[in-house]
Amino acid sequence: MEAGDVALLACPACAGTLVFHGQQEEGRLSWGWLRCGGCGEAWPVKRGLARLYREESVRGTDRLMRVIYDGLPALHDPLTKVLTPLLQSVTESKMRAGYIRRLELGALRPSEDGAPLRILEVGVGAGANLPLIRRELGAGQEVQVWGVDLSEGMLGRCQHRLRKGSYPGVRLMMADGHSLPFPSGMFDRVLSVGGIGGYRDPAAGLRELARVAKPGTPVVVVDEQMDAAHRPSLLQRAAFRAITFYTRDAHCPRELLPSRATDVLEEQVSPFFYCLRFRMPKLAVVPVTG
Repeated sequence: MEAGDVALLACPACAGTLVFHGQQEEGRLSWGWLRCGGCGEAWPVKRGLARLYREESVRGTDRLMRVIYDGLPALHDPLTKVLTPLLQSVTESKMRAGYIRRLELGALRPSEDGAPLRILEVGVGAGANLPLIRRELGAGQEVQVWGVDLSEGMLGRCQHRLRKGSYPGVRLMMADGHSLPFPSGMFDRVLSVGGIGGYRDPAAGLRELARVAKPGTPVVVVDEQMDAAHRPSLLQRAAFRAITFYTRDAHCPRELLPSRATDVLEEQVSPFFYCLRFRMPKLAVVPVTG
């Protein structure tokens, strides 16, 4: 994350303004603290990653899932690439393309105020979606992709990806999807893949995704659900149960969407994964009468 990005953040505790105190390397945050001018909370920055969450809030399934992802960061993407076609009869690339298109990245246009376009991925992991996002974006547009995750191991793999390839404009940080460190309406597109089902409070996570999205922008959520139209084999049933060990009811949380959500679309992008797309409308302006 660059030093100039700090002004765009909001304290996850009180939504106050943050100020960085510490070391920088070539204009990027390296070590130090992000201190809130409102509540005084200090959030550490270590090894180039801001840690904008409270450790005591990571509990239940959140803590369990983080332990698992921290334990296999180097294996996650290769296993996904191999096991997706083996267990679901669809390639990983086709599955990802099925939900990336719902972001409508080709419809993005430069903002009227000249600010960069901003895309958020909650649960960015090792960054497997970054090449697809970059491919779908129009040429010549200034775009920032903000990736947050609670797994330092997975973010380490994502940093490795960024060092090996050309991914300008990517910002990474550790943050909790229940309390995102951004002001409301900051992002032009919002994506969450493979995480919401394991949240201790998925309704809160959905509210946060909706809050940080600009009105009218697509918010895309992807996670496990067995396709009701699919007749799974015994192996597929066993595999799905193993993947969704954290719950007995892996399903699309459409019923937990904010009450004002509109343009809701639920579909399967593979036998094991749903894609839920919605938007939040603009707040109506009530005229003041005398």
